[in-house]
Amino acid sequence: MRLEGKRALITGGGTGIGRATAELFAREGAAVVVSGRRRGELEETVRRIEKAGGRAALAQGDVGAAADAERMVAETLAALGGLDVLVNNAGVIARNASVTSVAVEDWERVIRTDLTGVFLVSRFALQEMVRAGRGGAVVHVSSVSGIVGDPRLAPYNAAKGGVNLLTKNMALDYAPHGIRVNAVCPGRIWTPMPMSRLQPGDDHEEILARWGRNIPLGRVGMPEDVASAVLFLASDEAAWITGAWLVVDGGATATHPPIG
Repeated sequence: MRLEGKRALITGGGTGIGRATAELFAREGAAVVVSGRRRGELEETVRRIEKAGGRAALAQGDVGAAADAERMVAETLAALGGLDVLVNNAGVIARNASVTSVAVEDWERVIRTDLTGVFLVSRFALQEMVRAGRGGAVVHVSSVSGIVGDPRLAPYNAAKGGVNLLTKNMALDYAPHGIRVNAVCPGRIWTPMPMSRLQPGDDHEEILARWGRNIPLGRVGMPEDVASAVLFLASDEAAWITGAWLVVDGGATATHPPIG
């Protein structure tokens, strides 16, 4: 029960890494609010947590809209009575997007969700954490794409690189308030994002095996692998860690050149 008595807001909590993190947090004793744009997916996450005996609620909204971000934090406070942990997990991607080929609308969409969304939700959550004076933990779910470049992922690289340096800035600015800020940088994880690229009839097991052959640890990561890293950084086990990037990629970026 590493988060017993803690209250957490997890953005992008309807699927993938966000859902796995919410379920793990609940099993470790936290009361959880999950946020996102699609209500049905959020309701399913809440149902799964409650069925397992945990406490959860939802706050629907768009992290890239200031009014929504403020409201989601307010609804978390109303549901849980306070906020101890924020996990900024919501994200989108635009593929085949070099600087000269990406549509301006796609650039703005990715930056708005993946970087501005982190800024906005953190802004309102940190105001509450500072006011409450109990310290806290913020974990950004970033990406190895914020550390190394990827072909044709210009907006995603830019957004995640921004998140990684924002992590260090926030760690410095809020350390005097006892608030730790860290980032998890996943590599290739089997979530709805890469799955959306598959075609009908594709053999998922064969694709997983093929992708895994290019990773030193021999397999693609699962949402639970990332959730465990987020839990560590959110817990008191990481009490003297702030401003860090925890890479969770099966060793892919340990190679030269890094494996995409």
